Amino acid sequence: MFDVLIIGAGAAGMSCALVLGSAKDRSYVKSKRIAIITHQKTSHLQTALLNNVLGVSPGTTGASILKSGKKQLNNLYPHISQIKNEKASNINNLENCFEVTTNKNSYKSKIVVIAVGYTDLISINGLENYIEAHPRTDKDKNKIWLKNVDHLITKNLYVVGTLAGWRSQFAIASGSGAHVATDILTLWNDGKHTKVHDKISS
Repeated sequence: MFDVLIIGAGAAGMSCALVLGSAKDRSYVKSKRIAIITHQKTSHLQTALLNNVLGVSPGTTGASILKSGKKQLNNLYPHISQIKNEKASNINNLENCFEVTTNKNSYKSKIVVIAVGYTDLISINGLENYIEAHPRTDKDKNKIWLKNVDHLITKNLYVVGTLAGWRSQFAIASGSGAHVATDILTLWNDGKHTKVHDKISS
């Protein structure tokens, strides 16, 4: 049983994982089990060139970010499980948790974060009732979102990035993932608003 399972490791999913990982020393996080399914062959970052992102060197490709992000997560926060070479195919809302089925395994998690792209070809069964036309893109592009309120689809089921209704922009997607991570930390911290900052030691 995971406490959080993130499906997708693009800008939003990986940002969510990094923020959750960085809170590892907080008392209300130490016992939490967190995982991310890193299948990302369809990520829009595969063809991106990130020249207009603050803090990212011009010429950096999205494909390189996908690789370096997984290394960063593993090097800094190895307690977060990276589930590789698996693709989520079904999500089932059980009484006290969610069951996520992939092409190879089945996992249970108290909280699930959906962090896949906003293509109308989304192939995770169990989300059909939440799918609507994307509110921030041209209708003829057939993009979708999962209807949500402040990233929350239903209790303990979150969506981040473009699939949450945001525009396809790296900084926006990253911020969306970080936003949800702090919401989850706040939930674990008995509702006390929570954020995580690393600081240079004096």
